[in-house]
Amino acid sequence: MRQKRAKTYKKLMALYSMSFGFRQPYQVLVDSEICKEVTEHKLEFVKQLAAVLQGEVKPMITQCCIHELYLRQKSNAAAVELAKTFERRKCNHREAIPGDECLKHVVGETNKHRYVIATQNQPLRSKLRAIPAIPLVHINRSVMVLEPPSDATVRAKHLMEEQSMHSSSSDKAAVQTLSTVEQDAPKKKTKKGPSGPNPLSVKKKKTHVGPNKKNKGQAVAKVEPQPVSNSLKRKHRDDVSDTEEGGEQTSQAEAPRKRKRRRRGHPSDPGHPVQTSAD
Repeated sequence: MRQKRAKTYKKLMALYSMSFGFRQPYQVLVDSEICKEVTEHKLEFVKQLAAVLQGEVKPMITQCCIHELYLRQKSNAAAVELAKTFERRKCNHREAIPGDECLKHVVGETNKHRYVIATQNQPLRSKLRAIPAIPLVHINRSVMVLEPPSDATVRAKHLMEEQSMHSSSSDKAAVQTLSTVEQDAPKKKTKKGPSGPNPLSVKKKKTHVGPNKKNKGQAVAKVEPQPVSNSLKRKHRDDVSDTEEGGEQTSQAEAPRKRKRRRRGHPSDPGHPVQTSAD
């Protein structure tokens, strides 16, 4: 596949996924005609389908479409074997009806289940173009092609965009009304508690030891001497008195003691014994 065509298909599938909610794996409803075309050209159906839809695919076939292949089994044995590999989609038809009518009935008027239709039936494709949000795939000269979106799909896309814009404008109007109501409402007064002291006024003053370069011309703050308590004064006085007394005691102990001289007894002194001579 060429790069330009791949980009185009990618944009188309992005439109279907963003606007209409298509998700991978894409459910692809296949009819009996395209099964015949694939077997005639010997194409790798699932691989090419994934390349065209730019994602994972899940091929499906209805009971009525596979019944058409069984009726022509002798001439379309390969197509029947290919259809057996696809998932069966119940169409709830008790008796088999033509494949194009069955597919149109399964899709409905809104393509609720988001099917991709792969068919070679030209009248069926023209009918399905009138229903919005239906990607159509067919084979043209052994090349699988994804058709551009139909007019109904484009109109549905524009309508959804207008609705989204209208809803966004209504939301904005609602927000504006709410804001005006809030502004008009009276504001409640909040009671303030007692305010504490200014932390800057409680801060201690910084003392500078020496003049710096910044405050060279300013005077240096003087540090006032703190008053000495009475207990410290009393202790200092006791220490001084103890040192003085200790010094006197040591000086007295170190000085040599003077021995008192005993006088001899004099006869005139009282208590002195009187010596008598022996005659």
